[in-house]
Amino acid sequence: MGDIWRVLGVAGDAVGDIVIDEADFPWLHGRFVPGPGFATVEPLFQRELELLERYDEDETAGEEWEAVHSDIGRAVSLMSPTGPVAEFLLHIQGDRAWFRWSDEPFAE
Repeated sequence: MGDIWRVLGVAGDAVGDIVIDEADFPWLHGRFVPGPGFATVEPLFQRELELLERYDEDETAGEEWEAVHSDIGRAVSLMSPTGPVAEFLLHIQGDRAWFRWSDEPFAE
């Protein structure tokens, strides 16, 4: 624990760091420390969580969530302590972040 994962913007700007403090396979959880680039993507993460809360009850929310998740994937990349990951699902809320990741793209 205590590993630091980096969230980078498309231009390589620092969106933030995640200091891992809990592992619950397949999820990692940690303290989120925002970087200078976070303000530009914060609305995406807020919207993603709003839609996730409604995902199971509202088919439209599920479709919107998929679109926002894709937008996040285009806006940021996730770097493990050993390098970039191919695919990830990242949630950020306040000073907490939780995510799962893979060296290979997720199956559709």
